[in-house]
Amino acid sequence: MELTGAEIAIKCLQEEGVDCVFGYPGGAVLFIYDALFNQDKVKHILVRHEQAAVHAADGYSRSTDKVGVALVTSGPGLTNAVTGIATAYMDSIPMVIISGQVPTSYIGEDAFQEVDAVGITRPCVKHNFLVKDVKDLATTLKKAFYLAKSGRPGPVLVDIPKDVSNQKVEFSYPSSITIRSYNPEKNGDVSQIKRAAQLLIEAKRPMIYAGGGVILADASKQLTDLVRLLDAPCTNTLMGLGGYPATDKQFVGMLGMHGTYEANMGMQNCDVLLAVGTRFDDRVIGNVAHFGSVPRKIIHIDIDPASISKRVKVDVPIVGDVASVLGDLLAVLHSSKQKPDAEALASWWKQINEWRSRNSLSYKNSTETIKPQYVIEKLYEITHGEAFVTSDVGQHQMWAAQYYKFTQPRRWINSGGLGTMGFGLPAAMGVQLAHPDAAVACVTGEGSIQMNIQELSTCKQFRLPIKVIALNNRYLGMVRQWQEFFHGNRYSESYMDALPDFVKLAEAYGHVGIRVDKPSDVEGALREAFERKNDLVFLDFQTDPTENVFPMVPGGKGLSEVILAEDL
Repeated sequence: MELTGAEIAIKCLQEEGVDCVFGYPGGAVLFIYDALFNQDKVKHILVRHEQAAVHAADGYSRSTDKVGVALVTSGPGLTNAVTGIATAYMDSIPMVIISGQVPTSYIGEDAFQEVDAVGITRPCVKHNFLVKDVKDLATTLKKAFYLAKSGRPGPVLVDIPKDVSNQKVEFSYPSSITIRSYNPEKNGDVSQIKRAAQLLIEAKRPMIYAGGGVILADASKQLTDLVRLLDAPCTNTLMGLGGYPATDKQFVGMLGMHGTYEANMGMQNCDVLLAVGTRFDDRVIGNVAHFGSVPRKIIHIDIDPASISKRVKVDVPIVGDVASVLGDLLAVLHSSKQKPDAEALASWWKQINEWRSRNSLSYKNSTETIKPQYVIEKLYEITHGEAFVTSDVGQHQMWAAQYYKFTQPRRWINSGGLGTMGFGLPAAMGVQLAHPDAAVACVTGEGSIQMNIQELSTCKQFRLPIKVIALNNRYLGMVRQWQEFFHGNRYSESYMDALPDFVKLAEAYGHVGIRVDKPSDVEGALREAFERKNDLVFLDFQTDPTENVFPMVPGGKGLSEVILAEDL
C-alpha cells in the first residue's frame, strides 16, 4: 500500500493509539493537515498559539500516562513551540512533536519560514530527527514514540520537510524497535537493593523523599506500601505531589524552598535518606554544602544514571525503573528477619511531631480581604480533593501545592523545572480533553493567565468546562515577594497596572465570568462555578496584594535556615 509521507505520519499516530493531537497549521504541514482531514481516528485540537499546543499535549500526557502529541509548522511555528518543549524536557514528560520543515532542497538556504529545528531544539529534547527520506519516516516515528516513553521520558522532535510529506512509498509500520546505543536499565542491581534494605532496617531516623519519577513510573502504590512498612516519614517534591497521599499521617508535606518546616528539618536531620525518582535540585535541598554538613547515608533510586550523584554524592545508587526497584526492595524487606527499631522510630516521630507542631502553613485569615490560601482551602473542600488541578507559576502555584491535599497521582499538573508562566490554561485543556467528565481547575495569577489567555477561544470551540481560579493580587506576586525580602521593597516593574476586566474578557470569549471581592463570597462563587458542569467559569478573586508565601528558604541558604511567617 503506497502512501504519502503525510498519510504515513497519520497512520503512525493511529498505530500508536494516539487519539488527540494539538496543533496549528501552516504551509510546511499542509499535506499532513490534509491527511488529518481524510480520517476520523485522530482528533485535532486547533489551539491559538503553538506554545499552547505543546503545553496542552503536555497536560494531556501528565494526566494520562500517554505520549502527548503536538503538530506545528516550520519557522515561527517551531520557535513558538520551544518554550513548551523545554517545559516538558525539564519535567521528563513523554511527548512527540511533529514539525514541518521547508523542502529538503531549500534547507540551509534561508528559505521562507526556515529555521534549524534540530539545532534549536537539541538542548531541550530527549532526541530529535530530521527526516530527509520518506522511506525512513515510519521507522523514525516508531523510534520517536519509543524514546519518548522509555527510560527517563522526555519530548522527541520529528522534523518533516514539506516534500517528504508529499512523496509516496509503501507503508509498513514496525511492530517493535531496537536502538543499539540506547538500552535503558529497568531492573535495579540486586546487591544494591539488598544494601538499601539493610540500611533502611537499621535506620534510627529514616526519611523517604519522593519526586516526579514516582508519578511517571506509576509507582505510587509501591511507594505507599514501602513508607507504611518502614513507618518512616515521607515528603514529596513539587513534582511528586500525589505520589503519596497527602492526607496520610506519615506525610510531612512538600519539602524545599516553600516546603513545610517538618519536611525540611526531617530531610536535614535524618540518618538514612531514601531518594526515589528525584534529583536533589536547588529548589529542593537549597545550599548543597549546608545539606551535606549533616552526615547521613543516602540511597538514590532513579531510571537516569546521570541524575545519581550529580549534585549530592550518594552511598547506594540504584539505577532502574522506580516501580520495579521499589517492588524488589519491598520483597527483600518482607523476607528479612530483621525489623526496624520501633523504639528509635518512636523517638524520631516524636521529634517530627514537635517540628510539625510549629504549624508552618498557618496564616492569618481575614474577614475584610481575600487570602489566597483560603481560596485554595475552599477549592479543596468543594472538590473533595478529587479535581485535576493545573497551575501557572508563581505564588499561586506554591499555595496550590501547599493547601490542596493531593491523594492521587497525576492530579497535580504544573511546570516544575522550567517554571513556565502561561502553562496552566493550555495544560488544563489537555487534561479536560483527556478526562471530559472530570472537574478541572486552573489555578493562575493575573500575570500568568495573560501569557496564553487567547486559549479561552480554544476552550469555547471545544466546549471545555475548565474552572479558572485567578488569584488576582495586581502584582507579579513572587517577583514582588523577592523584591520585598531582598531588594529593599523596590517593586521594579512587578505591579500590574492597566489590567483587563477579566469578567468582561471571559464573557467576550463566550464564557462565564465572576468577580469575587469579599471573603464571605468565596465559597459561594466556587460552588456556583463547579455546579456549572458545561461552562468554563473564570473566577477573578481579588486577593490580598501583600500576602507572601511561607515557609521560605532564601536562595543560597540551607533547609534549616527557613523563614516562617511567625518569624517576621
